[in-house]
Amino acid sequence: MAGSGPHFLVFANEKGGTGKSTTAVHSAVALAAQGRKVAALDLDTRQRTLGRYLDNRAATVKRIGVALPIPVHDTFDPAKGESLDDVIARVSEGADVLVIDTPGRDDPHARAAMVRADTLVTPINDSFVDLDLIGEVDAETYRVRRPSFYAELVWNSRTQRAKTQGQSVDWVVLRNRMQHVEAKNMRRVGEALGELSRRVGFRIIPGLGERVIYRELFPKGLTLLDLKQIGEVGIAHIAARQELREMIAGFALPEADGAGAPRQAVAG
Repeated sequence: MAGSGPHFLVFANEKGGTGKSTTAVHSAVALAAQGRKVAALDLDTRQRTLGRYLDNRAATVKRIGVALPIPVHDTFDPAKGESLDDVIARVSEGADVLVIDTPGRDDPHARAAMVRADTLVTPINDSFVDLDLIGEVDAETYRVRRPSFYAELVWNSRTQRAKTQGQSVDWVVLRNRMQHVEAKNMRRVGEALGELSRRVGFRIIPGLGERVIYRELFPKGLTLLDLKQIGEVGIAHIAARQELREMIAGFALPEADGAGAPRQAVAG
């Protein structure tokens, strides 16, 4: 894969409140902490959560004088007259991985990013409200009746990519905010997701839990990998950091070789 450009890791979900931007920024920083050359692009010009988070991180580094891994990043603004393709080329130059955060709504630029995704991540909360985004569930049996519009959109994006580039897309559905106790609703959501994954072809991995600490880290742009800078650290921080590490491993991204270009990870 040397010389083929960065691996596109795209976070997309048309529903807000799923932890998409938080997951995207933590992933970008975690991958940079691994020694990868990471670039990040925010396509949400309204919320601009990823861009603001990384700006806050840069300000913290400048203020405390401690080197922390920071991906090269920018926010796409169509009003500036620069095309999305040009912004991607500029931001991702020399990168191993390009992390793209998309708006929590249907958006033409988000669709364009989805078509280019090597790994497409759709975070959802562990509930039938969020599951409805990708599949309709029968109210009586809790069985999946049919894929939703969004699942069809992803399917069409994957088909288009296969036709134009001859490459497949690894679609990952990320179960954020999973309950830490066994519950009937949790089991039903899991069963429905499993059934849907077999029908439309995505992988399911656990994401980040519902923890106040994620929101508290935003003003300083810190992540769970920056425990020395966070200050008072508790068990919750340690557990959340482990969740983050397991999530990154679950993405199964290509590894970076000595030249900085990604290579396909070896299973085993």
